Amino acid sequence: MAHADWDIKTRIKRQEARSKIVPKRIKVLMTKPGIDGHWRGAIVVSTALRDAGMEIIFAGNQTPSEIAESALQEDVDVVGISILSAGHMRLVPETVRLLKEKGVNALVLVGGTIPQEDIPQLKAIGVHEVFVPGTRLDDIVHFIQQKVGKGAC
Repeated sequence: MAHADWDIKTRIKRQEARSKIVPKRIKVLMTKPGIDGHWRGAIVVSTALRDAGMEIIFAGNQTPSEIAESALQEDVDVVGISILSAGHMRLVPETVRLLKEKGVNALVLVGGTIPQEDIPQLKAIGVHEVFVPGTRLDDIVHFIQQKVGKGAC
């Protein structure tokens, strides 16, 4: 009996020591607001983030309310919104508003076919960065690592 207790205590001590050595993985919620069916970009970016050591929660199509609730429940560091359906000026502001209402403190990133003239408006409402087609995957990875590491959310 004493040996079993010692084994559990040892395991707990080892786990505590390991958690001090291994940094927390960046947790990313990847979403597609509305009924946008263009998946390739979100899958490619999610794969690159996973390969860089991030934890990916691929939520698929969700409403802005569902995105905010998922971000809250999963306690994510990053909310990735992939949108190609031209609804970005309606869906993204609503999503950002709901994230703020729920107290989600996460980096909000948007990717997709976003016209250059809309990017300043999206950043003004709380989007941290917009990645358009052609952005290098390494640039996205490094942006997230730099911002989350500095606590810029």
